[in-house]
Amino acid sequence: MSSPPYLFIRRATILLPSGEFLVGDVKTCGGEILEIAPIIPDSATNTGDREIDAQGLTLLPGVIDPQVHFREPGLEHKEDLFTASCACAKGGVTSFLEMPNTRPLTTTQTNLDDKLQRAAQKCLVNYGFFIGATAENLPDLLEANPTPGIKIFMGSMHGALLVDGEAALEAIFAKGERLIAVHAEDQDRINRRRQEFAGITDPSVHSQIQDNQAALNATQLALNLSKKYRRRLHILHLSTAEEADLLRQDKPSWVTAEVTPQHLLLNTDAYAKIGTLAQMNPPLRSHHDNEVLWQALLDGVIDFIATDHAPHTLEEKAQGYPNTPSGMPGVETSLPLMLTQAMQGRCTVAQVSNWMSTAVAKAYNIPKKGAIAPGYDADLILVDLHNYRPVLREEVLTKCGWSPFEGWSLTGWPQFTIVGGQLVYEKGKLYTDVRGKALTFDG
Repeated sequence: MSSPPYLFIRRATILLPSGEFLVGDVKTCGGEILEIAPIIPDSATNTGDREIDAQGLTLLPGVIDPQVHFREPGLEHKEDLFTASCACAKGGVTSFLEMPNTRPLTTTQTNLDDKLQRAAQKCLVNYGFFIGATAENLPDLLEANPTPGIKIFMGSMHGALLVDGEAALEAIFAKGERLIAVHAEDQDRINRRRQEFAGITDPSVHSQIQDNQAALNATQLALNLSKKYRRRLHILHLSTAEEADLLRQDKPSWVTAEVTPQHLLLNTDAYAKIGTLAQMNPPLRSHHDNEVLWQALLDGVIDFIATDHAPHTLEEKAQGYPNTPSGMPGVETSLPLMLTQAMQGRCTVAQVSNWMSTAVAKAYNIPKKGAIAPGYDADLILVDLHNYRPVLREEVLTKCGWSPFEGWSLTGWPQFTIVGGQLVYEKGKLYTDVRGKALTFDG
């Protein structure tokens, strides 16, 4: 019986777990990293062994995107698991955690199993799926498996997934130990302000309707419930200076928070440039909010980065506010956006990798992910930090076919993406027969 093939990566600039860089080689086999050294001698060649000459490229752990909306089942005209995972591979995202607002909703074990089966057949990268909270499904929230956690929409949602009553929220926080991830917006305040601003069709009013106070109110409530029950809490897509300041003063050890690239790099000025393509929930904020969120990320008040990839078609986005859906795609551009910031001196490459991989694996207890070390999974990306390329609409792989960052010149584009030791993306070419695996969540 022949041995499984080896994959050698040669002459790469390797990011080590220490944050230091080593120019050298990596040897993988069977989906696992076996060895890292300045030079690894050739072993007895097996049929199917592969070498990548990575001279001039930087080797990073694959990105883990912990908040995406991939629209399958039920909304596949916007995106599906295959097209989304192709976009992931191009963007260096080797694992994702997907949200429950599909049709049907992911609120039962049966619907979670359906998503897992679909992903096993379609996804080029690794996958995990949140279980969605309703006011009625506490048993499902306690028992569903495997899942990274419970998703609660405290606002910006309608139907069964909107859980905005304090009694219903408290019932979920009070029982069980599973991580709770919240979309923190105050729905009552949003409803009142919708009436106040009714009739205005300028999309920039979206940031006034769903204002900073609406976000702060809900984050305060979630934080109070988390403290009352010592319940593991994750605050999704933190968007305001006020929330960052709150966490800077009062963040228990069991609470984490994330920020999106768009809340760091875009603000309300974007409405004048790209109109409803800038509309998302929670909305874009001010330049001041950008700056405070950046500082909170650099200081560790915010733990990591997610895209909140939430695609809608250009036709849907053209309907005119307030009839336009909120959300924008992100998995293809998130890593180059952040690495471009690193090359401009805003942060370091090692910090970006921590925020987009290592810290996510730690927060969600995903074993053997998020580092380049022997024994870890061979989920790896080789990026080019020396050349800049613009974001072009005709090149995006997401099914929705656009990006809010169109025209931005970025560096750090992945040249090779490796999932479980298998090459899935190489300089523009996708290997669409590769399949990722379901993520596991220890603890």
